[in-house]
Amino acid sequence: MPRVVADSSIAWDESALVVIDQRALPHELRQLRISTVDELIEAITTLAIRGAPAIGVSGAFGVVLAAFAHPGDADKVASEAARISSSRPTAVNLAWGVRRALGKLPQGPQAVLAEALEILAEDARVNRSAAGHAADVIQRLCPDRPLRILTHCNAGRLATTSFGTAIGAIRVLHDRGQLRDVLVDETRPLLQGARLTAWELAEAGIPHRLTIDSAAAWAMATGQVDCVIVGADRIAADGSVANKIGTYGVALAARRHAIPFVVVAPESTRDLATRTGREIVVEERAAPEITHFSGVAVAPLGVAVFNPAFDVTPADLVTAIVTENGVVGPALD
Repeated sequence: MPRVVADSSIAWDESALVVIDQRALPHELRQLRISTVDELIEAITTLAIRGAPAIGVSGAFGVVLAAFAHPGDADKVASEAARISSSRPTAVNLAWGVRRALGKLPQGPQAVLAEALEILAEDARVNRSAAGHAADVIQRLCPDRPLRILTHCNAGRLATTSFGTAIGAIRVLHDRGQLRDVLVDETRPLLQGARLTAWELAEAGIPHRLTIDSAAAWAMATGQVDCVIVGADRIAADGSVANKIGTYGVALAARRHAIPFVVVAPESTRDLATRTGREIVVEERAAPEITHFSGVAVAPLGVAVFNPAFDVTPADLVTAIVTENGVVGPALD
């Protein structure tokens, strides 16, 4: 089985997709071998695979699995592709990856596989380019000092396929000697910051501290944050940014304290067909994610639950959106 540990999270092994099972981290570095569309959908919906770029690449390989399972049956492959696309509604990359791979179906399953492999290779190049541009932007916004950065959720190699977007920029700043430390929001309710981002930063030898989500504003108020950097799951045409729940509150606090708020994502996350943030469908997830912790009930039985997986940050709270093409919005002064 190919290793997907060294700066990558996804690999293709002849007839199966091999991924890091993000549910097991930080306690166990475990791989999943996915050979059917049903297995892929389960991995995506249960967050074994998560992060907009990662599920986009995985969605493309899901079409590969369908194409080889149903050769010559374009309708069945299209039906399976639709199931994959609908497994998580907010991140636009999933439908993007599925659509790209499906477009090669008339040329046969091998052509679909070739396209998925190209998407996989592209992701690594895109991440490094976007991360470099974002590091440049952050140094321009916060010059002449080692930086204290706050990040929310996980936008590293686990959320992509290699290197990362927001965490990639942090890695670049660290390599340049321009990083003092990173404040990592825990990211309730599923603790992607605590479980995944802290694990990635420790693996990379980057100094960091973990904090509860509700401490982010106070960290800013007490002068412990120079810049906020996050990833994105969908960016609307008006510059509104859908990202993990809690991002909007972090952006509001950053604006209150005149701290730059930078979003780093691939171009595939920009959805110009969605005109405004109000049109973004925000996924709501199951109640046990917040009524239970590690399988133990922490809320009264039968309590009503509001559990959005994402929120939408308006464009006027965003200092810069950075992709592999550089700053794409808003314009910096």
